[in-house]
Amino acid sequence: MELDIQYLLLLQDLRNATGGIFDEFFNALSKIAVDVMPMLPFFVYWCVSKKWGYRFLAWYSGGELLNGVIKLTVCAYRPWIRSDLIEPAGDSKVAATGYSFPSGHTTNATIHYGGTAAWQWKKRRWVAVICIVLLALTGFSRNFLGVHTPQDVAVGFGATAILMFIIAKVQEKLEGNEKAKDILTILGIVLVVVVLIYIQVKPYPMDYVDGELLVDPYKMMKDTFKAAGMFLGFVLGSFIERHYVHYEIPEGGKNLPILGFIGVVIVLSWKEYMGSAIFCGMLGNNWGSFVARCIMMIFAVALYPMLIKKWVNE
Repeated sequence: MELDIQYLLLLQDLRNATGGIFDEFFNALSKIAVDVMPMLPFFVYWCVSKKWGYRFLAWYSGGELLNGVIKLTVCAYRPWIRSDLIEPAGDSKVAATGYSFPSGHTTNATIHYGGTAAWQWKKRRWVAVICIVLLALTGFSRNFLGVHTPQDVAVGFGATAILMFIIAKVQEKLEGNEKAKDILTILGIVLVVVVLIYIQVKPYPMDYVDGELLVDPYKMMKDTFKAAGMFLGFVLGSFIERHYVHYEIPEGGKNLPILGFIGVVIVLSWKEYMGSAIFCGMLGNNWGSFVARCIMMIFAVALYPMLIKKWVNE
């Protein structure tokens, strides 16, 4: 038996021995990383720091896309498919989406907790330390719940951290160079097209057990379609914002905090419910998710800042 499966079985024995008292805690940590923390970049961008908010949004959209491409390239099965001895905690088996490698929850935790730690390290060291602890606990939670192997978590963290470092350096290098940013916009659009072609034409494992397909590759593509739509929306939204909106945070604006909160509610509602409800029925789960996430990011990066400028002091 592989060492990674042995490690997950050890944690599973610990879960069983403790009566599952830690399951809900680690489930909550995992859900916060992918449901709550992704709203942070939007609020930061609109209300706190445009530079850091833009960086967070680039990390978020780019990290999700990278994670999706790696998942669909490696096509690693989830632990419970590799070994019928693995029984994930609670509804983790149902809630887990996509292939196993690397961990999407760890990617999100690295972006949002790790990014906040980098942002606040010199300003509020205590905030940075808390975020580092939450990042480590979120990564561990994926092993503890039995939905990811240690290598899923390690690569989720490592690949995302490298991408974040590169994006931060590129942002600093291109500060004030609008022509270079426009070239990056074009390259970003090309990248999305290449990714969409790649994930649809590449071969996938087609393993059957008792006449049933173990994992349907078409269903596994959904998260990457979402990520591609989000990344496209980010690059298009940033182009629109730079050339036509010219958003600067209206510091001291009396309505800014409430407008930021309203924006988060709109984005969260669209992300979790409305976008899919509107477009997946018309275009199917994959392309519907792609269009919905693209619209979400264009709204967040370009259209809502325009509305904030108009409404902030009304």
